[in-house]
Parts: sequence; structure tokens; C-alpha cells
Amino acid sequence: MVGYKPYLEMVAAEIADARVLSSGMRAEVARAEAAIEAAVAGDAVAVVSSGDAGVYGMAGLVLELLGERDDIDIEIVPGVSAALAAAAALGSPLTNDFACISLSDLLTPLSVIERRLRGVAEADLVVALYNPRSNTRTAPLDLALDILTVTRGSDTIVGIVRDACRDCQQVSITTLGDLDPVRVDMSTILIVGNAETRIIGGRMVTPRGYRV
Repeated sequence: MVGYKPYLEMVAAEIADARVLSSGMRAEVARAEAAIEAAVAGDAVAVVSSGDAGVYGMAGLVLELLGERDDIDIEIVPGVSAALAAAAALGSPLTNDFACISLSDLLTPLSVIERRLRGVAEADLVVALYNPRSNTRTAPLDLALDILTVTRGSDTIVGIVRDACRDCQQVSITTLGDLDPVRVDMSTILIVGNAETRIIGGRMVTPRGYRV
């Protein structure tokens, strides 16, 4: 079993009999290389990602490092991305077209994030914001909230889900104008509604258009 240490700790009981290779943040390449090395040696290897391995996860990196080699059998197991888990907790905010944007500028320049945010805002897409704010990285979220508020208005509905699908899950619904960035951290995902998003029975809903 290969993965980010906190994720492996979450499934410790299920992998008690496995050899475990864990590491911390920013060691993704080393983890993927270790997984490939073990597979080449003949081991059955599982690389653990949170959510879905193909959405801000490890699947792409492993495939990049494998390149054109075909001597290792690969199976990518689909999971539940944080956007989908958060949406289910909030109601149904992703019923129509939506986008996902990571606000982490560790791998993506802030200028690129800003361009994507402006495009999503202008297109009036519901947007799920991943990796919104850390203790030291606050500027991307401030930028996102400014762009979305100017484009869509301060009364735009926002869903906040922390620790989606975990025992300590926290869910709340607010607006861009009332959102307190201090409440947001790296375990949080934000879903910002579009012009059609509304609150129905205490739940966040973006109508598809079935009812006219």
C-alpha cells in the first residue's frame, strides 16, 4: 500500500497485513516511483488517493511515470470526488453544468488560476473550489471570492462542506457576501452557485430546467 500518510491512517484496519509505504505532502513523485518499483519487483500494489484518484489525485502521475511501458497491469478504481460528496451533503447544486477549480498555486500558477476563475464566472457555471485556503496560502481564495462576487453578486449562494463523508463532516450554506474565509481550510470544499441556484427546503439546488 502506497499513499499519503493521513490517508493510509484512515484505512489502517483494512491494510493491517500489507506492507505500507507512506510519505507526507509534496512527495507525490517519490510515492509514485516507489509504487512502480514495487510493481516491477512483482508485488501487487495499491496507490491510495482521497476522493477519486483521477481528480486531483495520483492516477495521472503514475501514468505519466509509466510512460509507454506495458509490463505492468494498471487498474484505476473510480471513487467519489470531493465535489460530488459535498454536493450530496448540500442537496443538489451540481444538477446542471459545473466546473472544478483547485485554488492551490503549488503546481498551477496563480495567473492561470485567475484566468480559469474569470472564465467560469463569466460563463455562470456552478463551481466547486478545491484546496481553498491554508494557514499560509490565503490569496487565491480572496481572489476567487472577489472575482465571483463582482461577476455574480454578493447574494450568490455558497455551500461549505468540511471533511465531506467523514464522521466529523460539517455542512453549511451561506452567500458570497456573508462567507467568512477564516472558516475555510484545506479540508473544506466550496460550491458556488450560479444565477439559477437557490435554497429549497434548506438544501442547495441548481435546477436542470425540467420544470419551466
